Amino acid sequence: MTNLPCLAENIEVTIRGETSIAKTDDNFICATLDWWPRDKCDYDDCPWYNSGILNLDLDSKILRNAIKAFSPLRIRVGGSLQDRVVYNVGYANADCPQFTKTTDGLFGFSKGCLPQRRWDELNDLFNQTGAKLTFGLNALYGKKQSQEDKVLKIGDWNPRNARDLMEYTICKGYKIDSYELRNELCGTGIAARLESEQYGKDFIELKKLVTELYPEASTRPKVLGPGGFYDERWFNTFPQVTGPDVVDAVTHHLYSLGAGVDHSTINKIQDPHYLNQVAQTYQDVIKSIKDFGPWSGAWVGESGGAYNSGSKDFSHTFADGFWYLDQLGMSSTFNHQVFCRQTLVGGNYGLLNTETFMPNPDYYGALLWNRLIGTKVLSTRHNGSPYFRAYSHCSRNHNLNVENIQNSVLQPGVSLLLINMSNSTHFDVSIINDFNLYPEQHQVSNSNAISQREEYHLTPKDGDIRSEVLLLNGTPLKLTDSLDIPKMEPVLVDSSSSISVAPDSFVFVVLRCFKAATCA
Repeated sequence: MTNLPCLAENIEVTIRGETSIAKTDDNFICATLDWWPRDKCDYDDCPWYNSGILNLDLDSKILRNAIKAFSPLRIRVGGSLQDRVVYNVGYANADCPQFTKTTDGLFGFSKGCLPQRRWDELNDLFNQTGAKLTFGLNALYGKKQSQEDKVLKIGDWNPRNARDLMEYTICKGYKIDSYELRNELCGTGIAARLESEQYGKDFIELKKLVTELYPEASTRPKVLGPGGFYDERWFNTFPQVTGPDVVDAVTHHLYSLGAGVDHSTINKIQDPHYLNQVAQTYQDVIKSIKDFGPWSGAWVGESGGAYNSGSKDFSHTFADGFWYLDQLGMSSTFNHQVFCRQTLVGGNYGLLNTETFMPNPDYYGALLWNRLIGTKVLSTRHNGSPYFRAYSHCSRNHNLNVENIQNSVLQPGVSLLLINMSNSTHFDVSIINDFNLYPEQHQVSNSNAISQREEYHLTPKDGDIRSEVLLLNGTPLKLTDSLDIPKMEPVLVDSSSSISVAPDSFVFVVLRCFKAATCA
């Protein structure tokens, strides 16, 4: 590696804490499990192995511990092949075919089946680990191909097989947080599509079914859709067809880094101007919801950075965090309640290694966000380089480590994520509390009763952003001898000093006595 001369820049980050600008779900971090079989290949690379829903080793201690660590982790079960899956559960007498490669099937595969035994095994995993489950239903069940448009599917959705699944699920006491109908069938579609008017009618049927089978409103699963890429006309029409109180959350997908085979993408993930382009999509989705479906929230239902199984060059390395952590921060400022990472395990973009289940660097970034970053999003700005990002939220207090902090008193506090995309500039950061309602009280937030703050510095091993080894405060993160997720302890720093953000690094910071009225 070439050692670049290190420059230094002082930056003031200003936070307004009187009110929040957005709010996320308490379980903002989400990861997906996909249906792909082991012979799913892209660009002569077959990175799925036994990581699909039907062949995943559900008894893996590493997998179970990785899920448990989030307490709870939101998991979305779905993906491209979900609209090819039949459920052989309960009273269903459907054939139970296996996914096989075919030239005339959707995405190159035949229909597949979820056997009852596998559904039981999956729910045992979710129950034992405390996961919150979103299940993606087959939206093409009962539909046929249009004679005029070979991609268009027409006809009403047949809810019979979905009812079979739900009735069995209820009978067994399995907990479902939400049901999602369809995967990437909106707009122009991917391999197949539905018109928004027809999908709205199908969605009303799903809502009726869920309401019938789950009569108790307090425990009724939410219904989500459309689970695809944003198309303005389509997303505007869909909620007008359904009307109010049908769609609980509008889910959309993002793969803003392009194809996984593009070797130049490694440069895009450290280009703030390129990363900023997706902000327009976040804003457009929110505008569609505000104008036509204000009863719904916004979710990123699936996002893996690079599409077609991710990049074998960087999706599993430290470098991917420049995209992933920045998107967590950016999407939350645009009032998105949930961000589902493609995948928990599977492909090149898994939070866990596809073969060993060992955590990749982004896993630890997601876990720190989950433990430190609360639901209320604060207005955050700075006067420095575009290669420096700063996001702040009210702290997630009940997970914060308060041991050994001088004069510690549990306060709401503020947590920050700082990202240095530059490989040559060191940033020294001061945090300013903008008391915009009370300008006479304007002060540096660090002058408070607690003399120390918590810092979690994430850097790549040997300074190589393509490393699969993540350092926390200079120490490699690795599983314990008993295969548990390691403790992630902060360094305690004098609050009167500036925050040192090294080149090519991410820093989570917890300020316990930052005076933010909305966090109280």
